Amino acid sequence: MKFTILTSLFLTALSVNAAVIESDTSVLRRDIFARQNAGRPVPNGACCVSNTSLKQDVCKVNGQSGRCVPAGVNNCGDRLTCIEDSRLTCNAKVLERGRPLCRLRQGA
Repeated sequence: MKFTILTSLFLTALSVNAAVIESDTSVLRRDIFARQNAGRPVPNGACCVSNTSLKQDVCKVNGQSGRCVPAGVNNCGDRLTCIEDSRLTCNAKVLERGRPLCRLRQGA
């Protein structure tokens, strides 16, 4: 079986491209939350990171995804509070920091 130089170059380029794609997808899975907050840390717990987290940043609380919003329910003091998505009311027509405006639902 004879291979031409062009075939060899094509197969080499194809294998290198496949390795780059595999590397990119693993990075995507690992860093998805970090990029949602533009490189800022993703808070994990009832309160967001003081002087770092911004309104509408993604956070995790009680194993669920949530948002950093101003709410005085978790004894966070002057920090934003991480509220689960299920307890938020969001208005898709109003954007805050590029995301729909969400606030703690009354009575939640």
